[in-house]
Amino acid sequence: MKGYLRKDGRKGIRNVVVVTYLVECAHHVAARIAQHYQDQNVHLIGFSGCAPNDYAELMMQQLCTHPNVGAVLLVSLGCENFQRDRLKQDIQDCGRPVSLIVIQDEGGTQSSIAKGIASVGDMLQIIKNVPTTDIDWKDLMIGTVCGGSDGYSGITANPSVGATFDWLVDHEATCIFEEPGELIGCERLLQERAVTPELGIQLYNCIVKANNYYKQMGHDSFSAGNATGGLTTIEEKSLGSYCKSGSRPIQGLTFPAQRPCKPGLWMMDVVPDGEARWGFPNINDNAEIMEMIACGCHLVLYTTGRGSVAGSAISPVVKVCSNPVTYLHMNEDMDINAGAIVTEGLSFADVRNLILRCIEQTASGIPTQSEILGHREYSLVYKSFQNTCL
Repeated sequence: MKGYLRKDGRKGIRNVVVVTYLVECAHHVAARIAQHYQDQNVHLIGFSGCAPNDYAELMMQQLCTHPNVGAVLLVSLGCENFQRDRLKQDIQDCGRPVSLIVIQDEGGTQSSIAKGIASVGDMLQIIKNVPTTDIDWKDLMIGTVCGGSDGYSGITANPSVGATFDWLVDHEATCIFEEPGELIGCERLLQERAVTPELGIQLYNCIVKANNYYKQMGHDSFSAGNATGGLTTIEEKSLGSYCKSGSRPIQGLTFPAQRPCKPGLWMMDVVPDGEARWGFPNINDNAEIMEMIACGCHLVLYTTGRGSVAGSAISPVVKVCSNPVTYLHMNEDMDINAGAIVTEGLSFADVRNLILRCIEQTASGIPTQSEILGHREYSLVYKSFQNTCL
């Protein structure tokens, strides 16, 4: 596998320019700049809020210094609370080219767009000179989420991803799973796999917090599509979701935008602390994908039964489809047909090998289906974590 060596020593599998708006008022200008380069590796991300939020600022800092990012253009209106100068300095300190446009200082929309287009053009030339490097499995960080789960998810795609995680952990990669709101009922199973008793209590309490949060919101993470797809309860869905984590010991509990400190299997807590207020614990799949990317994930394995067309900015998404009918119906969006376990008699190990081959190709620059189709979704919202460094 080949990738890009950053000045901070990290290795990336993509070399993208990120155009980042720091408040919703700057969204249009940033989007027009990115659209000018829509057929190139220029990705749009942003934060819509104006009020200060430590979570959002840390997320943005980690996204803009991600190893898959080669350069960054920051687009500010000028009067928002976001600490734009601090973010610019953080990006510079990590060795990335970075420019800042303040719309109010530039004289408005058209002049800001023109300056941004020129700046991104310069960056695309600069990052062509980023040195390439060999990438081993131990250099990779890989996340997993599920969306549009169905009755096949827990018996095809999710266990296959779990087998993939086991193989990756055994080869010194770093793997992250999450969705505590979809692990309700699995508290004891998680606790038993913790490397220390103290971590076991943390994992248990993480699921309890998610359950309480959902009760405050008046709903859980069980959708109408889940029921139509053959799932019956949140507990059944949870057991299927749990399979994605594989069977290896859990090394620690991390949080959005906090990089795991060592290789192995990690769980990410995405549910805000305290009373239900800033954001939902499962606001949408793309918010969770971006949280994994902010932790450093080079790519994300996305299992789906009903079918999802979502991709992501910055890091590729590999779609692992659980349902053979969905795969045939939506094959242009899917990368792996885990439903072949049902129709062709493949084993979990067989599908694991297909996923590993897809990871290897993706890490070497071959685009995933969502990349080919131009999917670059992102979502960044308010959250509050009271009991962590967030």
